[in-house]
Amino acid sequence: MTENAQQQQPPANTPELPTQYAPAEVEGKLYERWVERGYFGADAKSDKPPYTIVIPPPNVTGSLHLGHAFQHTLMDALTRRKRMQGYEALWLPGMDHAGIATQNKVEQQLADEGKSRHDLGREEFVSRVWQWKEEYGGRILGQMRRLGDGVDWSRERFTMDEGLSHAVQTIFKKLYDDELIYRAERIINWCPRCLTAISDIEVEYQDDDGELVSIKYGEGEETLVVATTRAETMLGDTAVAVHPEDERYQHLIGKRIKLPLTDRTIPVVADTHVDPEFGTGAVKVTPAHDPNDFEIGQRHGLESLTVMDERGVITVHGPFQGLDRFEARSTIVAALREQGRIVAEKRPYVHSVGHCSRCKTTIEPRLSLQWWVKVGPLAQAAGDAVRDGRVEIHPKEMSKRYFDWVDNMHDWCISRQLWWGHRIPVWYGPNGEVVCVGPDEQPPSGDGWTQDTDVLDTWFSSGLWPFSTLGWPERTPDLEKFYPTDVLLTGHDIIFFWVARMMMFGLYAMDGEAPFKTIALTGLVRDEHGKKMSKSNPNSVDPLDWMDAYGSDAVRFTLARGANPGADVPIGEDWVQASRNFANKIWNATRFALMNGATVEGPLPDPSAMSATDRWILSRLNETVAEVDAFYDDFQFAKLSDSLYHFAWDEVFDWYVELSKTTFNAGGVAAEASKRVLGEVLDVTLRLLHPIVPFVTETLWTTLTGGESVVIADWPGDSGFRDTAAEREIETLQQVITEVRRFRADQGLQPGQRVPARLTLDGTALAPHEAAIRQLLRLQPEGEGFAATATLPVAGAQVALDLSGTIDVAAERKRLAKDLAAAQKERQQAEAKLGNEAFLAKAPEQVVDKIRTRLAKAGEDIARIQAQLERLPQG
Repeated sequence: MTENAQQQQPPANTPELPTQYAPAEVEGKLYERWVERGYFGADAKSDKPPYTIVIPPPNVTGSLHLGHAFQHTLMDALTRRKRMQGYEALWLPGMDHAGIATQNKVEQQLADEGKSRHDLGREEFVSRVWQWKEEYGGRILGQMRRLGDGVDWSRERFTMDEGLSHAVQTIFKKLYDDELIYRAERIINWCPRCLTAISDIEVEYQDDDGELVSIKYGEGEETLVVATTRAETMLGDTAVAVHPEDERYQHLIGKRIKLPLTDRTIPVVADTHVDPEFGTGAVKVTPAHDPNDFEIGQRHGLESLTVMDERGVITVHGPFQGLDRFEARSTIVAALREQGRIVAEKRPYVHSVGHCSRCKTTIEPRLSLQWWVKVGPLAQAAGDAVRDGRVEIHPKEMSKRYFDWVDNMHDWCISRQLWWGHRIPVWYGPNGEVVCVGPDEQPPSGDGWTQDTDVLDTWFSSGLWPFSTLGWPERTPDLEKFYPTDVLLTGHDIIFFWVARMMMFGLYAMDGEAPFKTIALTGLVRDEHGKKMSKSNPNSVDPLDWMDAYGSDAVRFTLARGANPGADVPIGEDWVQASRNFANKIWNATRFALMNGATVEGPLPDPSAMSATDRWILSRLNETVAEVDAFYDDFQFAKLSDSLYHFAWDEVFDWYVELSKTTFNAGGVAAEASKRVLGEVLDVTLRLLHPIVPFVTETLWTTLTGGESVVIADWPGDSGFRDTAAEREIETLQQVITEVRRFRADQGLQPGQRVPARLTLDGTALAPHEAAIRQLLRLQPEGEGFAATATLPVAGAQVALDLSGTIDVAAERKRLAKDLAAAQKERQQAEAKLGNEAFLAKAPEQVVDKIRTRLAKAGEDIARIQAQLERLPQG
C-alpha cells in the first residue's frame, strides 16, 4: 500500500466531513439552530458579570451595506468572545424610525396614487406609515441574521414602540421642567424639499459653482458696495454692517442708505463681526436668512424680514413675488444691472454650499419658531465624563474630535415639521397657555386647546437608546443588570450625530452615570483604491452578493482583518476571495486531522513524552492566545485577525500538520501523542477563530470535539506553557527546509520532483527530524553513484544535492545569464537617473523614492542570480 493510500485510511469511528466546505448549505441552518437554542439570550437574573453592547439602530428604511456589515462583525466578535469567557452577554438589536426618510417613502407611494399626505390627514397618514413599516420596513433584520449577528432577538426594540415612546415623553418633560428645553425663533437649516428643519450635522457641505455679485447700496455721496452669492436675499436686508474702526465708513455709521429695488432705507451699523480686510469691508445684513446676520440683528435690534416661504419662493410684494429663489436670483441681478447697481460679477464662483443630507437640496437658512435643547450644561457633563476617565475613547487620538464638538456645541434644534415621529408633548391654550404633558398625565381639554404639530428630531429618541431599550424610566431588572453598557462601537463619522447626544442624555437621565464605559471608534469602509463607496458610484458593493459568492465568514474575516482603530478600511473582492480560501484551508486541515485520528479525548501527554514539534506548536499556541486576548482588549481587530491567520495557516496547517505526517506514518507512542496535540491545537484555534468566522468553526469544532456548540464553549486561556528551546529547534528546521526549497525553485525543479541528497546533521538538534526533512523536501537517500553537484550549508547543517540528470544545466545557465543582464541594465538606468542633479532637482520626492527602490531591488536580483549561477553544476 502506498504512503498516500495509508494516510487516507481514517481510524474507526472517525467523524466525517464533506470533501468541500459549502457555506450556503450550512450557514442559515446553523444560525436558526443558535437562535432556537437561545444561545444569544441574556438573563438579567444571572450571577454572571454583565457585558452589554447596544446596536446602533439602523434605519427602518435601510438595507445592509458594507458599513453595517463591518461594524456588526466587530460587535458580534466582541460579544461572542465575552459570552465564551463566561459573561452574561447582551447584544441588543433594534431599529430607528428614521423620521424624514420613512415619511418620504410613504409620500412617494401616495404620489404614485395621485395623493398627498394632506389628502389623508395626519392620523390616517401615520397609520399608513405603520402599515408600510410592517410590510417593507426591517429588511435589514433578516440580513443581520444572514451575517450571523448574535443578538438577543427577544429584546428587539423600535424607537417608536410603546416603551421607547414613553421614555421620550418622560425625558422631554424632565428637560422642559429643568428649563433645558425651550421654544424660540432662530435661524435654522431649512430643506425646501423635505419641508422641515434639519440640524447642523445633517447638512452636507460641498463646493458648488455659484456667482459673486458686488452691488452698490445708497445714493450719491452716501454709497458703499457689498458682495453676495445670494442676491435674492437682499430683499430682506435690514442693515449694512461695517467694522467700527474702518476709517472708510466712519462718515456712514449711524446713517440710513437706500436699499436698491425697494422703497426702504436701512441703517449702517458698526459691528466687530465684520472683517475689514475681506472684500469691501461692508456686508449686507439679512437677519431672517443668515445665522451670522441674525446675531448681528440681535445685537443691534434690527427687524427680521422673511422674504421666502417654506418652498423657497419669494413672498415680498413686487415684481419678484412668486419666483423660485434661484429664478429670483438671476432676475434680481438683471434688474440691478439695468439700474447700474452692479459693480462686479464673478462666474463661476466656487464656494461651499450646504445641502440636505437626505435629498441633496440646497439648504435655505430661515428664521423659524422651533423647539431647542439648551445643550450647555449637558455638553459640559459629556466632556467631563471623558476628561475624568469615566468614559474612554479609543483610539485616544479621536478624543480631540469629540472635545472639539462637545466644547463648542450650539443649542440643538429638535423640532421637525413632519407627521411621522414622536409628536412634541406640548399643548397650547386659547389664552396663550403652554402646557408640557408627561407620559402619565392627561393633556388639557376643551375648546381652543391644540397640540404642537411638530415631531422630535429622530436623533432625540436614538439619544436615549442605551437606557430606554433597557426599560428606563422604570428601574427594570434589565436596566439594573446591563446599564451602563460596556462598549459603544461605531463610526467616527457619527460622533456628532449620535455619540455626543447619547452621552448628554445618558448622564442626565441616569444621575451622572455614563451610558457606556468605552467608545470604540472605527473608520469607514472604502473600495480597494481608498475611494468612498456610495450608491451613486460604480464602486458600491452589496455585501449580500459577496456572501452569496463566498460565504458570510469570508466577508466577516475580510472586514475584521482591515479594522485598525479609527482608520478607514479599504476592501476589494480579491480580499474576500482570499478569506474564502482561508476558510477552505481551515476545513481541509481539520478534515485531514480527523482522518488521521486527531482527538481531544484524555489529557495532553506530559511534555517529556512529546516531540519537539509538539512542544513547539503548544508553546506557539499559548503565545497566540495571549496575543489575541491583548489585541481584543485594545480593539485591534486587524492585528488579532492577522495573528490568527498566520498562526493557523502558516504554523498549524503549513508546518505542524506537514511535520506531523511523518510521525503519523511511523505510528507508535509518538504518533498517539501527536494526534492528541493536533486535536488540542485545532480545538483551541477553532475557538479563537469563532467570534470572527462563526459558521465554519461551528461545523468543524462540533465535529472534532462532539461538543454541543462552540458558541457556548469556553474561551481558551493561556496555560502558561512555553518551550523556547523547542521553538528555536523548529525555527532552525524551518530555516533549513525554506532555504532548500528556495534553492530547488531557483534551479527550476518541480515541487514534487525527487532529488538524491546527503544530510549532515551532526552537532545540530535536527537529527530527529531527518525523516521530516526528506519528506517535505522530496529528498531521496543518496544511493550508489551519488555525486553532490551543490552543497547548501544552513544553520549548522549541510544538505548535499545531486542534480545531475534533473535539470538542463546549459539551458538554465543561459536563462539566468539573460536575467542577470536585465537586472544589470536596470541598475545602470537607476544609477544614471540618481546621478543626474538636474533630474533630482525637478523630480517629485515620490518619484525619486521609486527609483531608489528600483536600484535596491536590482542589486538584490543581481546578487541572487550570481549566487544561482555559482551553485549550478559545472560542465
